[in-house]
Amino acid sequence: MAYSYNPTGVCPRKITFDVDKENKVHDVKFMGGCYGNHEGIAHLVEGMDAEEVIGKLEGIECGFKGTSCPDQLAKALRAHLVKYEKIS
Repeated sequence: MAYSYNPTGVCPRKITFDVDKENKVHDVKFMGGCYGNHEGIAHLVEGMDAEEVIGKLEGIECGFKGTSCPDQLAKALRAHLVKYEKIS
């Protein structure tokens, strides 16, 4: 099942992803923004544990924005895990 997140402060207008029963991340897609960078992020996190992805990407900033596409993916995953009570 694909989940979606509407990021703020970055170019993409939507991030979609799947998280399986073992909390592994799959099929990350960014709608809008820098295609090459987003494909790179998606390939790097494919099959990783969601909490590990959060730990690696959370807090990364792009210029003076205070956030970035990787940070927004981490926020999306955290929101998903909190919603389904898989993380506090």
